[in-house]
Amino acid sequence: MGRMTTRREVMPLLPVIFGLGEQGAAAAIGISASKFRLLVNERRMPSPRRLDGRKIWDVDELRAAFKALLHEDDEEADSWGDLA
Repeated sequence: MGRMTTRREVMPLLPVIFGLGEQGAAAAIGISASKFRLLVNERRMPSPRRLDGRKIWDVDELRAAFKALLHEDDEEADSWGDLA
């Protein structure tokens, strides 16, 4: 079997990921696990599902929560000017 180089050849071999553990979920949105736990507790990130006692985050719910976060330049975003 030769080396696969095209996307069409490689894509069927990639796993489809539906859920992530805490470390993976945090990494997926670019933050530490401790910050991720804080955001989950604040309900800014989704709560996990449970499977035999293991916490698993749905990647679609993570994506939706991430997309709902404000952009840095949004008017509603917190800023030091709001404290004055």
